[in-house]
Amino acid sequence: MRILQLHARYRIPAGEDSVVDNEAGALERGGHVVRRFVLPNPHDRLAAAGALARSLHNAPVAAEVRRVVADFGPDVVHVHNTWFALSSSAIEAAADAGVPVVMTVHNYRLGCLGADLFRDGAVCTACVGRSPWRGVVHACYRGSRLQSAVQAAEVVVTRRRNVLDRCVRRFVAPSQFMADRLVELGLPRDRLHVKAHFVADPGPRPSPPSSSSRVLSVGRLAPGKGLDTLVDAWNRLDGSDGRTLTIVGDGPLAPSLGHAAGVERPGWLPRHEVIERLLTARALVMPSEWYEPFGMVLVEAMSAGLPIVVTTAAGARAIVGPDGAVAVPPRDAAALAGAIESLDDDTVDRLGAANRRRYDARYTESAGLAALEELYRSVLPGAQG
Repeated sequence: MRILQLHARYRIPAGEDSVVDNEAGALERGGHVVRRFVLPNPHDRLAAAGALARSLHNAPVAAEVRRVVADFGPDVVHVHNTWFALSSSAIEAAADAGVPVVMTVHNYRLGCLGADLFRDGAVCTACVGRSPWRGVVHACYRGSRLQSAVQAAEVVVTRRRNVLDRCVRRFVAPSQFMADRLVELGLPRDRLHVKAHFVADPGPRPSPPSSSSRVLSVGRLAPGKGLDTLVDAWNRLDGSDGRTLTIVGDGPLAPSLGHAAGVERPGWLPRHEVIERLLTARALVMPSEWYEPFGMVLVEAMSAGLPIVVTTAAGARAIVGPDGAVAVPPRDAAALAGAIESLDDDTVDRLGAANRRRYDARYTESAGLAALEELYRSVLPGAQG
């Protein structure tokens, strides 16, 4: 098959970017032809303002997508992030050319200006099933009422023009938990397809988790990620066992995130360095408080044979399974500290082995490729349903 990817990359690297790269690589290695129409969201403030202003209708992008479709002749167009360098104009242009369109929905931006259903330290559903203008009042997009108003206008115009319903044959959610939230946001359940993300096999661990003293957290340092709770939990541990905590990532909370003894914060690291740390860590902690759509680091940790500590805030436990994770309530530093402390040598090795088995069964590149092929076949001419 010939697949055209449409994606707007994030200014700060995100899991969505990794998903797009992983899928393109798997498809190409599987014998398919992939063309990527990928634009960066600009860093320069003037360029970003211009792209944001064109988000209601980006005629140059629409024209370029039509040109690429005519030149490449794809069997399927797979849309990922369109905000804001592409806009929904890219989706319309592909569909108007008569090519089946599938769209992976990576976040909640279709009904939440902040994209994460999280505000003021708690899950927020104020705009679910309603107008997004409450998000303007609360300046949910980048803390700016002006920019929030532009995004709200884009959401409203896209809804009124019925762009997604007209143009997208299949919507893809990475987890059942997220699929259920997307139905609440208005997407049709009968066109929602649940397809988990996947990662390439990093190879065997050099040693079991019990040989390491490093606990790892990887992700954007942003509200809802629970990192302040993690630092609080770490401060509650006595440190006599020699364990250290490494928090990999960067983001808006970096300057205000508290410090604790035995905590390393290297910022963003290249992916190969993150994988190396996963392969040599004792455990991964993902203390999220918001409705994580999936959490790519969960699958990366499973592929590395790591035990995982998660919260019950979203569907992380369902992704990892009952045998590979310890789950605690969100924003409960005492419970999180207890979970970390409970990870003795036998436990981490047992949970890590269970996670590697689950990865082999569900989240390998070959499993991901098969799922993509099934998805694409379902929208080709003559497909049933």
